[in-house]
Formats: sequence, C-alpha cells, structure tokens
Amino acid sequence: MKPTSSLDTLHESYLRKVRVEKRLVLSVQLIIFLAFFSLWELASRLKWIDPLIFSSPTKVWHLFLIKLADGSLAEHIGFTLFETVLGFILGTVLGILLATALWYSTRLAHILDPYLVILNAMPKVALGPILIVAIGPGFFSILTMGAIISVIITSIVVYTAFKEVDTNYIKLLKSFGATKTRCFKEAILPASMPAIISTFKVNVGLSWVGVIVGEFLVSSKGLGYMIIYGFQVFNFTLVLLSLLLIAIFATIMYQGVAYLEKKLIRRS
Repeated sequence: MKPTSSLDTLHESYLRKVRVEKRLVLSVQLIIFLAFFSLWELASRLKWIDPLIFSSPTKVWHLFLIKLADGSLAEHIGFTLFETVLGFILGTVLGILLATALWYSTRLAHILDPYLVILNAMPKVALGPILIVAIGPGFFSILTMGAIISVIITSIVVYTAFKEVDTNYIKLLKSFGATKTRCFKEAILPASMPAIISTFKVNVGLSWVGVIVGEFLVSSKGLGYMIIYGFQVFNFTLVLLSLLLIAIFATIMYQGVAYLEKKLIRRS
C-alpha cells in the first residue's frame, strides 16, 4: 500500500503544480492586458500620445456601444466572419486535397514542386487587384482572397508531413497486401494529423489577412471596410475598434481550433 500511496501523493503534487502554473500564467496575462489598456487611456488623457490618432479605450468603448445600438456593427461583423470562416475552410480543404494528390502521384509532385515554391514566395495579397478584375468586385473575389492565401502553404506543409511518415509503416502494410489508398488511410493521414492541425492554426491568421485585404479593395461592408472608411474620414477610433474586434474574433477562432486539436489528439 505504501508505494501506491506515495505515487498518489506525487501525482497530486504534480497536478497541484500544474494548476498553480496555469493560474500564474493567467494572472500575468490579465495584468498585461489591464496594464496595456490603462496605460493607453492614461497616455491619451494626459496627451503623451495624440488622442486624435491613437484615440483611447473609453472612446473606442463608446463607439462600440453606439454601433451596437444602431445594429450596423452586427452586420459588419457577421459579413466578415462568414467570409473568413468560409475562406478558412476552402483554403484548408483545397490545400489538403492538393497535398494528397502530390503524395499519390510522385510525378505530379516533381512537376509542381518548383511552381509551389514560386507561388509560396509570391505575396498573395498582390494578386488582389487581378482577382477583382478577373472575378469581379464583390463577395467571390473577397472569398477567393481569403482562400488563396492559405492554399499553397497548407499543401506544402501537409505534403511534407506525408513524406516524413516512417516508410517502415508503409512497407509493413504493403507486405500484408494493403493498397496505396489503405496505406494513406491507415498510416499517412493519422500520422500527419498534428501537422494538419498546425496548419489550421496558421490558416486562421492567414484567412483573416486575405479577407480584410479583399474588403479593403472592394467591399462596402465588413470590418475591413470599416478600417478603410475610418482612414478616409480620419476617424481613427473606428479604425481601432475594427482592429480590436478582428483581434478578438481571430483569437476565438484560434481557441476553437485549439479545442478541436485537443479533441482529435485525445481520440487518437
């Protein structure tokens, strides 16, 4: 009984340390958050910074309440969120499908390899004006911007993960007569799941960038439109409100992906 009791004590001690560490990290994060906004407010009131350009948290909060009351904010947020989530899903799915095609066909991988490198190095944001001319200004050009910005990087990262799976697993499966599709389902895809989930996290930020740039160029609503409109009328409180909302919703999306990661890893 003594060894078991000792192990229980050690385990309990370990869990206590983990809980204390989590509380410490959360406390420091909260202090940084409060210190940032307090310093911002103070600096604006005492005019250490230009209140016209940098506004203040109280002005941003008041504008938030006004926009919320007149209903315009919900429309802008809903529009951008819809485009971003759809662009994220499209970019991620297309990137994984392309990586799968490359894994299935070595010849295709050899042919496309230099083009993927070139496309990855190219600033996708610069394609915005071309897409607008080709597709037309509107929802689909913004959606394409949100998707295209993450397709290439997703396919490169996932395809690299596919190639790094231990070849002994594949040889073992093939020795039992497994087809290439079965090898993919039984070994390649499960082993590459951590890399795929990592691309989800990267794509959250990329999709927001693509959609916001698209809204800069053509949209008449959305958070990107609010930013560009704020610049045009010199209303930097509106710009900062839009940026803070983007930060909040991007964080919520990221936490959603992190939650999905925990669920998938626990299941595997």
